[in-house]
Amino acid sequence: MSNKLDKLAKQRASQLAKLQRLLRALDNQNRFYTSRIQRAGLDINTDFTLADFCQGFPFTLKDELVEDQQEHPPYGTNLTFPIHAYHRFSQTSGTSGRPLRWLDTGDSWEWMVDNWVRIYQASTVTEEDRVFFAFSFGPFLGFWTAFDAAEKIGALCIPGGGLGSVGRLQVIIDNKCTVLCCTPTYAIRLGEVAREENIDLGASEVRAIIVAGEAGGSIPETYGYIERLWPGARVYDHHGMTEIGPVSYECPKQRGRLHILEDAFFPEIIDVQTGTATAPGELGELVLTNLGRTGSPLIRYRTGDVVKAPVEDICVCGTAEMALEGGILTRSDDMISVRGVNVYPRAVEAVVRRSGEVFEYQVEIRTVQGMESMTLLIEVAAGTNEAAAAAIASQLETDLRAALSLRIAVQVVPPETLPRFEMKAKRWIKK
Repeated sequence: MSNKLDKLAKQRASQLAKLQRLLRALDNQNRFYTSRIQRAGLDINTDFTLADFCQGFPFTLKDELVEDQQEHPPYGTNLTFPIHAYHRFSQTSGTSGRPLRWLDTGDSWEWMVDNWVRIYQASTVTEEDRVFFAFSFGPFLGFWTAFDAAEKIGALCIPGGGLGSVGRLQVIIDNKCTVLCCTPTYAIRLGEVAREENIDLGASEVRAIIVAGEAGGSIPETYGYIERLWPGARVYDHHGMTEIGPVSYECPKQRGRLHILEDAFFPEIIDVQTGTATAPGELGELVLTNLGRTGSPLIRYRTGDVVKAPVEDICVCGTAEMALEGGILTRSDDMISVRGVNVYPRAVEAVVRRSGEVFEYQVEIRTVQGMESMTLLIEVAAGTNEAAAAAIASQLETDLRAALSLRIAVQVVPPETLPRFEMKAKRWIKK
């Protein structure tokens, strides 16, 4: 017990010291946060506690950041230094609204690269590895920080921009890549293309697939499907956001559990409606304060990610860093109500991937006479006869009804009808 308390006490003391330094650096320098520091009633030049901080400091909302950038284009006022001090530009994907533009100083960028180094360490990546990045290098932050961190640890870094799926598979095999970085959806896509092209992934040397951008990396049915497509490889999950940075790594002892990088963040879990702290084991929204991204920080940022911390303070792996049971369970704005039943994308994904016979899928949401209805569109293997395809659809309808207590129509569409995704998949479509 004493050892556990010591770990937690040291962690909290370190976070508090970093937080105090951060607030002092922002006061009268960062226009966005200076007024918030003053409103919080914290005397940042004297000691305050983490409890004082959680009680007095206001949340930061994404809508506030968007509005700030609209009123003060192009980058807003959340900048601590003169513009010439910033060297890196990033932009959010914009899948849930207007994209945010984000600037970083050299020090802030290095802080994020160091966080990614810890993700690689948790995923057993070393200087002996050859890391393939299966995406085009656009303005999304995760691509670049992951690449720079792999270079920092001494791994061979192989970019996959400008290539199609077959070309990327050939590069992976020809260069004997051992680590693949991509979204869960694209890992599946590469595996299915390999099957279509008679490329034997069992002969590849990929042993680790590091995924992010979607919940699939912590869904057993999804990461299990990826590992069947890539024999000999193990999926490692993590998550982050362009505006907050790389946040978590997968627990080395318990799959489907993510740990917050608490050297770099102060995390909270709050009730979505009341904003008060939830008890361990309860669902809530993840709130993050980054402690080292001084150039463009976020303080008490409501991420919109719904998570659940376990009851125990110390994980089976020995760390005191906050654990997220099941990873990112959903987004607070993703849940829909269909005929009175709450439906989350993660639950549908688990059923679809469990079947093992669906190449791609899409969910159509329609409002009919004020009621939401769902239709699941699926692609099965090319050449599957009509009777076999109908049987797959029927079984999925049965499985969805058992899992969700809801009747959902399943419709088979021709191969290559549904869109494919290299970045975050957008499979839920409102009609």
